[in-house]
Amino acid sequence: METVKLYYQDPFLREFTAQVLTCEPYKDRWQVTLDRTAFYPEGGGQPADQGTLGGVPVLDVHERGGVIFHTCGAPLTPGCTAGGVIDWARRFDHMQQHSGEHICSGIICRRYGCDNVGFHLGAGVTTIDFNTVIPPADLAEIELEANRYLYENHPIAIRFCRGAELEALEYRSKKALDGDVRIVTFPGADCCACCGTHVTTSGQVGLVKFLSCQKFREGVRIELLCGERAYRYLSAIYGQAQETGRRLSVKPGELLPAVERLEEELAALKTRTAELESTVFQSIAREQAGKGDVVLIQPAMRPDSVRRLADAVAKTCGGLAAVFAGENGVYHYALVRADGGDIAPLVKALNGALRGRGGGRKGFAQGSAETAAEEILAFFQGGSYGVSLD
Repeated sequence: METVKLYYQDPFLREFTAQVLTCEPYKDRWQVTLDRTAFYPEGGGQPADQGTLGGVPVLDVHERGGVIFHTCGAPLTPGCTAGGVIDWARRFDHMQQHSGEHICSGIICRRYGCDNVGFHLGAGVTTIDFNTVIPPADLAEIELEANRYLYENHPIAIRFCRGAELEALEYRSKKALDGDVRIVTFPGADCCACCGTHVTTSGQVGLVKFLSCQKFREGVRIELLCGERAYRYLSAIYGQAQETGRRLSVKPGELLPAVERLEEELAALKTRTAELESTVFQSIAREQAGKGDVVLIQPAMRPDSVRRLADAVAKTCGGLAAVFAGENGVYHYALVRADGGDIAPLVKALNGALRGRGGGRKGFAQGSAETAAEEILAFFQGGSYGVSLD
């Protein structure tokens, strides 16, 4: 016997009673069927409802052959009457995301003559895939049109159609359909075959916010948030903007020019730092002139600076310049042979002995090692790999 689907009769139904028909073990859970249910099963890109049934957690819901199976955390007695309680925050969130997706998909498909070829309502964001390229400059205009549709608070119409009535409709669908088809209509925005739950008026979606639009296969994938998800996201972003503005002594709306000034200052500081490093590196290189193989342990530096110091020392020492820069047991290293000879055997032995990772071209190698200064010096002072400090 097919389960009566109360979620179609009233998507805002939060509590109901039903008769337990069956309860069977399922892995480490139980699968329960009812004569009727308000729990929406996973389908159409929308996750399943959760909640409680007879006080027992409902963890997942699926439909097979018109029967709704409730995966529960404990058994229920067949024949008893059980009260169901929907996790309403989860359900309404799904209704907002799904309805917002319809509105945006309808607008985009009508505007570009394309198809919605994928939809996923995730725990974090909702994604929609389209088989066309959407210019990034158009996104703000599409988003504004979608939100204006919400403000107008259009009523949503849902009905089952078949036969000639269905054939006369222009509706979106990813596959050919027959029999009774559930048609969800957002007047002026979208008409689509859909099995999900939706709000009853567009204003209940609350808000639509696009997060990204990226190339995906032959078209694009749009990430968006709707309703309370969008509100919480924008509130968090504004909170960060306020705190960032406080630290920069500017208002949130003035962050961009403030950051641009910081970028200019940072670029100037990097240039000045590189100049000072070059002066210091040349001084160190002069101190190592003619010493042959040299190992230097330095304070933490950027990998590029480590390389530059090794290059400078190799030009004066006449042998191998091995520079290790770091702290707390983590070092970046650069090895340069003045003669440009094969350095691969040394690098392999070094990585093995000093828990390192790295490599390079002939005469040069760069990488990192989790080791201690004493281990570095002991490795090279052993002279076992063609390197001697004497």
